[in-house]
Amino acid sequence: MGRLSIMTPRRKILTALATFTGLATLAGAFKYFSMATAREKGSRAMTKFPLDFQWPVQEPFIFCVHHHDFYPSGTSEYGPKPALLSGRNIGQDFNAKDGFRMYHGREVPGFPVHPHRGFETITIVRKGYVDHADSLGAAGRYGEGDVQWMTAGSGVQHSEMFPLLKKDDSNTLELFQIWLNLPRKSKLAPAHFTMFWSEKIPQITTDSGKVSISVIAGKFEDVTALAPPPDSWASDPANEVNIFLMKFAKGGSVRLPKSPSNATLSLYFFDGPSLNVNGEQLSSNTGAVLPSDQTNEISSPNGDAQILILQAKAIGEPVVQHGPFVMNSREEILQTIEDYQRTEFGGWPWGRQDMVHGPVIERFAKYPDGRIEKPSKS
Repeated sequence: MGRLSIMTPRRKILTALATFTGLATLAGAFKYFSMATAREKGSRAMTKFPLDFQWPVQEPFIFCVHHHDFYPSGTSEYGPKPALLSGRNIGQDFNAKDGFRMYHGREVPGFPVHPHRGFETITIVRKGYVDHADSLGAAGRYGEGDVQWMTAGSGVQHSEMFPLLKKDDSNTLELFQIWLNLPRKSKLAPAHFTMFWSEKIPQITTDSGKVSISVIAGKFEDVTALAPPPDSWASDPANEVNIFLMKFAKGGSVRLPKSPSNATLSLYFFDGPSLNVNGEQLSSNTGAVLPSDQTNEISSPNGDAQILILQAKAIGEPVVQHGPFVMNSREEILQTIEDYQRTEFGGWPWGRQDMVHGPVIERFAKYPDGRIEKPSKS
């Protein structure tokens, strides 16, 4: 989908934006998980749910998606060979034909320019690379364990493309994108993005080396994550925004401490044969809402396993979402659409809507002030 014209009638914009939400496409309505059943069973209950492409979340998280695409070798245009695009709904390709999706990309897989307002995106790239470009003039290429944390705030346009940089080998991509809501006071904060290079993300090894933990947000035991953007709900430690990736070797176990504020707590078991949580077995590709007012015991008795943990104190404000805009009221959504029609959130300074940053496999970030940052090892 191309950039929306500021002359597009409101009805067309409403329709278009409802079906285009960047990495969170398929949304239209977020998959909030109802706590009603768990509350009826008591605070110590664990409620399970299956994991698909888009994962249910609890407030203040508003979206979580797991991309895992087995892209082939790339062409000089950074995409699959044209023959592999036959039979796909190009521009809206969300079927994993041949093991991969093109999403909204036409030649290069990914998400060409689109707007956001009122929330944050946290993109954790485990394999492959993402090329970022935005209306602030910022850009970057990140992957292989890096995390980008972007505050959309008052409004930003960006593109997120998945260039197939290897021409003689496969280009597997695996990432999580998490949407974290902003409180009312920060909805119109200045747009901002920061990089957490993989070399700098705090790591913990526990249980005699059987469990490794990437502390992406928050604090685990005495290890604190890198600082989130200044206007994030995560910037106040009292809000208990914890994002952890955990890897278990067979027989490994870990304990999640009790939350002082009874924060929401979700576990996503996405790799491995089985997992034991508080004495109850989870099968692979299963999520669970856990009671945070108790200590939770997690172990992997039958093989290696990987999980994602999302925990946070709820914001407790109304959430009104329309496509890539997340505000507190319908009136604010309509104002956002009018603002986007008028300003395009700064316009689009790049030469193409699906911006790719060349053939060199090098990670970098270029910030709006022109500063260029690279990881210590690239």
